[in-house]
Amino acid sequence: MAAEHELTPSSYIGHHLSFLQHPVGQGSFWTLNVDSLVTAFILGVLGTGFLWWVVRGATSGVPNKRQAFVELAVEFVDNQAKGMFHGDRKFIAPTALTVGLWVLLMNAMDFLPADLIGWFTNFFAPHGFRIVPTADVNTTFALALSVWLLMIYFSIAVKGLGGWIHELFCTPFGSNPLLWPANFLFNMVEYISKPLSHSLRLFGNMYAGEIIFLLLWMMASVGLVGAFFAVVLGFAWAIFHILIVALQAYIFMMLTIVYIAMAHESH
Repeated sequence: MAAEHELTPSSYIGHHLSFLQHPVGQGSFWTLNVDSLVTAFILGVLGTGFLWWVVRGATSGVPNKRQAFVELAVEFVDNQAKGMFHGDRKFIAPTALTVGLWVLLMNAMDFLPADLIGWFTNFFAPHGFRIVPTADVNTTFALALSVWLLMIYFSIAVKGLGGWIHELFCTPFGSNPLLWPANFLFNMVEYISKPLSHSLRLFGNMYAGEIIFLLLWMMASVGLVGAFFAVVLGFAWAIFHILIVALQAYIFMMLTIVYIAMAHESH
């Protein structure tokens, strides 16, 4: 019996990579990853609430530290949008800021100790609770598909439904009817690749970071020497991971701006 419960790297990692799942209906194909949904929702509320709190207390005089920080973030995102989109930025800049902040908060959950989170969540999730929503491919696909739908919406809103369909079949090779299939296939590859690359880039980086943290914590169970190296390497990886967490949020935000800006362009 003891051998059945022996801790191994595969069982340890597998336990921490388990989702708290809830099937939608009996025998349904759809299953909700409750931990990803709950964590993402809480972080979205906290991020939005923080911005609302700062805006509510904003003054026209000398800004306090939190107001100055948010103003710098807003100005930074607006400048990024200005460099790629030359129209009205009332929608695209706030959307990019919201997406970037939300992804940053979700990525940052990777810094919380997996065992501490596991101990706390075992009270209501005995089979596991994953605290990093962006290490769940369902979360990153949902975010990427939301941006993708916005891109299609603005393409139709700017060019009209007829103009959008014309673009699908008549660019980039020309409007000759013989070239319509080639144009359509070329554009479908572009449309399909955008949400795939947008979502999988974020998921892959965060999932890999989560695995490395788990391997380092597993090293701590070897003994004092393992614990020492786990702490040292874990600290070093956490510092490096700060760059990954921020960079992936920045890339996701910038691609959001790029895709929506491209929707306003005509070929």
